[in-house]
Amino acid sequence: MDTLVTAKTRYATKAYDADKKIPQAQFEKLLEILRFSPSSVNIQPWHFLIAETDEAKQRVATGLTGTYIYNAAKVLHSSHTLIFCTRTDISPEYLEQLLQQDELSGRFKDEAAKQGQRNTREGYVEFYRNELKNLSAWMENQTYLALGQLLFAAGLEGIDATPMEGFDRETINKEFGLAEKGLKASVIVSLGYRSEDDFNARLPKSRLPDQAIFTRL
Repeated sequence: MDTLVTAKTRYATKAYDADKKIPQAQFEKLLEILRFSPSSVNIQPWHFLIAETDEAKQRVATGLTGTYIYNAAKVLHSSHTLIFCTRTDISPEYLEQLLQQDELSGRFKDEAAKQGQRNTREGYVEFYRNELKNLSAWMENQTYLALGQLLFAAGLEGIDATPMEGFDRETINKEFGLAEKGLKASVIVSLGYRSEDDFNARLPKSRLPDQAIFTRL
């Protein structure tokens, strides 16, 4: 699908056809696209929980009760649902893991290049941790970059998607033991194919005009 057509036609799906499933090979392609998402200094502060069985989706739905009950069906009727998690901190061990992966991927021509990458990445982490004091927000910003990449990729693949911030974070964090893993839930994304009952599919897109959002210098 054309990229501009995708941008103009993809939308947040409100109702899914529970009988339609994403072909496994196509879903694995989406996961690989997600794995290659960009992030500042390639910090990759994310982890993704994948719910594709009814049992797993029921567990996700435990965080979609009360105020958030309107989102439960989107998860339960989806083909697959992902929980986008963000690290709660960046440890020296994780920085070393990233550096070793960089080396395995052949990114360093010599030891000086490796040390330069180490210094740059550590510098960013310490800047956000100690000077701006918003390391957590910076990391979550990177997770949202991954969210954007997945949503657009799904649109290009003809797959419907729904990003959801309306869920009980404490419940989800407890249900999946995220705190013990140094993670927190940031956003939930359901994937699949729209139902004929999806009212949002029939509504026109609404965006501010270009003169309201662009300033040509």
